[in-house]
Amino acid sequence: MSQLNQDLTGQVALVTGAASGIGRDIAETYAKAGAAVGVADINLEAAQKVAAVIEESGGKALAIAMDVSSETAVNEGVEALVKHFGSIDILVSNAGIQIIDPIHKLSFSDWKKMQSIHLDGAFLTTKAALQYMYDSDKVGTVIYTGSVHSHEASLFKAPYVTAKHGLLGLCRVLAKEGAQYNVRSHVICPGFVKTPLVEKQIPEQAREKGISEEQVVNDIMLVNTVDKEFTSTADIAQLALFLAAFPTNVFTGQSIVASHGWFMN
Repeated sequence: MSQLNQDLTGQVALVTGAASGIGRDIAETYAKAGAAVGVADINLEAAQKVAAVIEESGGKALAIAMDVSSETAVNEGVEALVKHFGSIDILVSNAGIQIIDPIHKLSFSDWKKMQSIHLDGAFLTTKAALQYMYDSDKVGTVIYTGSVHSHEASLFKAPYVTAKHGLLGLCRVLAKEGAQYNVRSHVICPGFVKTPLVEKQIPEQAREKGISEEQVVNDIMLVNTVDKEFTSTADIAQLALFLAAFPTNVFTGQSIVASHGWFMN
């Protein structure tokens, strides 16, 4: 086996939901490792700020406006990345939102919105990237941001849990279909990461359950960890770098849980 390194020089990565949280940390980590990065987000202004930070630090970045639930926006964004940097070698399908509601109160429109962003977005970005990866003589890597909820269920998160479970299926099928083209796939499954998305859930769950925010953190979010610690965006970014830089396809089709011991495979 080749010696493991974390050098992505010469590779081009697209990271969706890259204007904040996990996506931003992955984009910046990839750029530091030498990759040219497409910073894709529905908020173009925020994506431009992240791309500017990367470029000011000596990296290469292109801000891309992308609504991952729109096939046109996804195809145009991937095409723009390839035209600008010449290829797409890594896709990190990370864009996501959260809606908290019990099933009997959940609107169908919110259900569809969650599936559209998480699952349709993963499918559309994957399909668009494969048009180029399959014709390349380089290794292609597709990484989906799943969750411990890809394996576990939680109250009031039916559409999120369903979507995150669905990513496992997409990843596994891609591992089989992509193998002949040297494309591998992975699902990263974080525990609770203290991003704006998770911080927003704390008061929402407190209201829904009639408990304090401290109880939400200690008795719900971190109750099954071994050390009562949140997973960090840096933890996930380093794992995404490890998978993108790994010299063989040994991990293809696998989900990797990063959660301070919450759900152990």
